[in-house]
Amino acid sequence: MKLVVIGGDAAGMSAASQARKRRGDDLDVVVFERGHFTSYSACGIPYWIGGLVEDHEALVARTPEAHRQAGIDVRMRHEVVGIDLDRRRVVAHDLAAGGEVREDFDHLVYAAGAVPVAPPWARVQGGGVFGVQTLDDGKAIHRWLDADPVPRRAVVIGGGYIGVEMAEAMVNRGLDVTLLDKAPQPMSTVDPDMGARVRDAIAALDIDVRVGAHVEGLEMAGGRVRGVVTPDGTVPADIVVLGLGVRPNTALAVDSGIPVGATGGLRTDLRMRVVGADGPIDGLWAAGDCVQTTHLVSGQPVHVPLGTHANKQGRVAGINIGGGYATFPGVIGTAVTKVCRLEVARTGLTELEAAAAGYAFVTATVESTSRAGYYPGAASMVVKLIAEKRTGLLLGGQIVGREEAAKRIDVLAIALWNRMTVEEMTALDLSYAPPFSPVWDPVLIAARKATDAVHAEG
Repeated sequence: MKLVVIGGDAAGMSAASQARKRRGDDLDVVVFERGHFTSYSACGIPYWIGGLVEDHEALVARTPEAHRQAGIDVRMRHEVVGIDLDRRRVVAHDLAAGGEVREDFDHLVYAAGAVPVAPPWARVQGGGVFGVQTLDDGKAIHRWLDADPVPRRAVVIGGGYIGVEMAEAMVNRGLDVTLLDKAPQPMSTVDPDMGARVRDAIAALDIDVRVGAHVEGLEMAGGRVRGVVTPDGTVPADIVVLGLGVRPNTALAVDSGIPVGATGGLRTDLRMRVVGADGPIDGLWAAGDCVQTTHLVSGQPVHVPLGTHANKQGRVAGINIGGGYATFPGVIGTAVTKVCRLEVARTGLTELEAAAAGYAFVTATVESTSRAGYYPGAASMVVKLIAEKRTGLLLGGQIVGREEAAKRIDVLAIALWNRMTVEEMTALDLSYAPPFSPVWDPVLIAARKATDAVHAEG
């Protein structure tokens, strides 16, 4: 039996490794990867560019050679350009040597990931304009920053996770940085009142933060970017980083007649089998940033491109291909990041998302500290909870604070996963000692306040 995998990062290699481990020599595994690396942490790219990680090799969990030693035929610099589901065959182009390769399959895992959103004005001829999605993208940015003439001014377009992380990375590299975001506040994955705190932290890094900003185009000269054109004038730039989000890389799937869902990602069942009009498509699997999944709080289809999900989905697909049984039930939208010393975390639904899902809700926001107030090093944090008005069911949570704040979001994530009410949360048996928490942890204080809000609406 033969398994062919399209994409050699988290989802694809997790699927390949699990399937090979379970079937052994009874399964031939071929992986096509268009880039130069396998099994790496794309999330670590901003920290490598900013100098916190010394070398890109530290981001690679397993090299192609290591996978080959495990019995997986990894073919680097090969881009799959065609899928024939009837003949059960893929066609790949050898980007290094030229020519085409045809490979038959019994099972196919589509793990092509995501691609950066690039509006028409960003598709320019010339250098200095970058998306940040792959390790190859990171290397290209590094080369540009190290080249002569050395860039002095950076413009980051988009204030999401990648945008704020890359803005800080550019500051760490010594560049003057402008962050342009069309939203009222950066980090639109949290509510505006929490995003305002993020904006203050970004501005404290001497980053010129411009919200409500509309980009009209890029100014190019001599084959290099020179500025970003806005209605308020041109912002000078020697390098432009696109932080506008990503979209599922499903163009090949669509061209091959494979249907996609409402988010543009491939639809799968719980076992990660691709679902068509008539149900699961025999032998076709998908995992990672190219798939859509279900939000377990709203019940809606969502595209949440995170390495955590990609690894889990790939593992589930590989287990099932290998003859076992595993499922991926969905996500609740848990994510964290940091800007300098400020940590930002969220899980579940924001106010906007809760309203869109049809919930009536209350909110509770509290300010507290990471440790007992009298203990040295206690740092401030803000915890916000969103709960259904009638039942008190927890719908979402957000945390913005200094050191030791963000990982408290995991408590909220577990409460969400188990459909707890905020009143039930007030009795959680959380750890306490002055170096780690006040006697009432900030999460518990927020749950108490949210409970009061639910009863007041009663």
